[in-house]
Amino acid sequence: MSYFAHVLSHLRKDLQLEWRSRDAINGILFFSLLVVVVFAMAFDPTAAASRQIAGGILWVALLFASVTALNQAWTREQRNRVLDAQRMAPSPPSALFLGKALANLLFVGLVELVLAPLFIVFYNLHALGQAWLLWIVMPLGTWALVCNGTFFAALGLRTRNRELLLPLILFPISIPALVGMVRATTGILTGEFDPGPTVRLLIAYNLAFTTVCLLLFETVLSAE
Repeated sequence: MSYFAHVLSHLRKDLQLEWRSRDAINGILFFSLLVVVVFAMAFDPTAAASRQIAGGILWVALLFASVTALNQAWTREQRNRVLDAQRMAPSPPSALFLGKALANLLFVGLVELVLAPLFIVFYNLHALGQAWLLWIVMPLGTWALVCNGTFFAALGLRTRNRELLLPLILFPISIPALVGMVRATTGILTGEFDPGPTVRLLIAYNLAFTTVCLLLFETVLSAE
């Protein structure tokens, strides 16, 4: 099998498991909807300031909501000693990581498709800038969250308080990407500044951390 065949095999396995349980999507969707509704009730959705805060609310909600799904993704691998079998499999360790990160990307992306019309309704949003750039910013920002999150969830898999360890590591490292996501989204919604520099920041961030995660995942997987 080629490398990408291994990646697709891992991806297909995670998608089938999620289709049966729907644990990750339900967790992300519930928490994200809760944040959207609470902030919509706390702020005046007709105010011009809603366009300024909508990007921050969206990405912070997705960041916190994704933590639960990222932890669950690796918890499944511990059942019936599946992770031990993955270590002995001829598949490259980086293919396992990439397949699981792509699965998490699809889960979070599906939730974003559900949240998008709700944001438009609750916050009376319409982009004053180049709305098509959202189709670039959203996948870039989502990948920045799930790539690092998938890696650090595996890193803390054998710790006693892994649910607490993941946000402690992920949130500080995600700050540059989070700032870029919020600024790019706000720039597109308000049209007050060019989101191009922040989009380039997200691209550079994703390239750097994706490379590091792929190179180091074999060490993480083999660690005792």
